[in-house]
Amino acid sequence: MPKIRTQRTKPPPEGYEDIQDVLEDYEKKMRDAENDSHEGKRKVESVWPVMRISHARSRYIYDLYYKRELITRELYDWLLKQGYADANLIAKWKKQGYEKLCCVRCIQTKDMNFQGSTCICRVPKAQLKKGTVVECPHCGCRGCASSD
Repeated sequence: MPKIRTQRTKPPPEGYEDIQDVLEDYEKKMRDAENDSHEGKRKVESVWPVMRISHARSRYIYDLYYKRELITRELYDWLLKQGYADANLIAKWKKQGYEKLCCVRCIQTKDMNFQGSTCICRVPKAQLKKGTVVECPHCGCRGCASSD
């Protein structure tokens, strides 16, 4: 969640106006997801929409800076500092083998996953039995490993 801007907050760098509308759309979607009814859902399922929107917003900022090179380093750092993107997730996306990672919790070996391994969504689809439906218990993704 981005920080609240006050009078003492440093103004955004050049180029923020170009992406401000998209970031505000993500903010509206996030508010709607947070205010949605949680009735009939498991405890973990109620957080999944928020995780997906956070992932999409982080991916958008990552693509703007690393793939399309449309924003400056100063704006990118400011967006990370203000909480518009998950810096830990972006750091993993830059590493080989983690380009499609859905959330950082899926690769944590302590306390999160069964017997110190990674999440089931990290298993390549080629190594799963046919007809196996993979759903991440942390974020609800349908598999973030490579589809090879």
